[in-house]
Amino acid sequence: MLIGVPTETLAGESRVAATPETVKKLKAQGHTVRVQSGAGLAASVTDEAYAAAGADIVDVQSAWAADLLVKVRAPSEAEMPLLKAGTTLVGMLNPFDAAGLQRMAGGRVTAYALEAAPRTTRAQSMDVLSSQANVAGYKAVIMAADRYQRFFPMLMTAAGTVKAARVVILGVGVAGLQAIATAKRLGAVIEASDVRPSVKEQVESLGAKFIDVPFETQEEKEAAEGVGGYARPMPESWLARQRAEVAKRVAQADIVITTALIPGRAAPVLVTEEMVQSMKAGSVIIDLAAAQGGNCPLTEADRTVVKHGVTLVGETNLPALVAADASALYARNVLDFLKLIIDKDGKLHINREDDIVVACLVAHDGAVTRQ
Repeated sequence: MLIGVPTETLAGESRVAATPETVKKLKAQGHTVRVQSGAGLAASVTDEAYAAAGADIVDVQSAWAADLLVKVRAPSEAEMPLLKAGTTLVGMLNPFDAAGLQRMAGGRVTAYALEAAPRTTRAQSMDVLSSQANVAGYKAVIMAADRYQRFFPMLMTAAGTVKAARVVILGVGVAGLQAIATAKRLGAVIEASDVRPSVKEQVESLGAKFIDVPFETQEEKEAAEGVGGYARPMPESWLARQRAEVAKRVAQADIVITTALIPGRAAPVLVTEEMVQSMKAGSVIIDLAAAQGGNCPLTEADRTVVKHGVTLVGETNLPALVAADASALYARNVLDFLKLIIDKDGKLHINREDDIVVACLVAHDGAVTRQ
């Protein structure tokens, strides 16, 4: 089979969907891999490295003229004419972008959105959201340390003692847990909050204190358990109590990292303007939900701003700032997914008995298939 790896053209997107490691494995399976010249440069992968792994280095038209295309982000409107009818496309295609899905369906493309994979044990090796959230959680702490004008660890020096930074992490999914682990390595004192009580043990095992908000009704308990590994919108009664508890911690914090996202919805507001006003001058907020409106209403997407003396970072693509490792992880996710849609004869097929394949299939035969 002919597999194409185009250069990502979205502004700020430095990742690539295949690496020399995965190209070598695809070649061993008998496939031909075409990599657009320069596709991996922003992720520290040269054309020579791809060629050494067995890839053909080609121009943009040749990379797109493939039976199977692997990408990081969905094709833009400008790229759609490059897609030939009948192509199979695999990538993070944003299954909630109705217009984008319709464009792909109109081009008679078979498209798989990897973000739609179920959060099951069998799907873990192809869970792009988790692999990239891990990177984002790490990078969020590094960015916070860079912008915070004090030390993270406690230091005892001849000139006196420096207190450890106080870090509050809101939302303890994959990104939040990685942020806790990274901040702990840097010596910070950490508190964390999440709507799911089941994560308390994980938070404490990493050395952080869990901000516990008791549930008063069955409705609150059921919402907190979430669906498919994701949190659900919580009742207003519980949110009010959580805001009160979080507000106390935020006022004392030096660093706040927010990671709360609900697929297909605007990000919930966790840090209000009043909370920001209560923070010390020089404090830092890293808002990982900036692309979906932000967990703080003062966040500005893709900008770093200072408001009420607090630095707010609204970077919307943190994994792209760690492009080499983010690409390596993502490429392995893609490679594992391809095993589900390529049969033993090396041909593409749609296995409608496979729950992962069915969940990820968003366009086929001229129609949007995602419900």
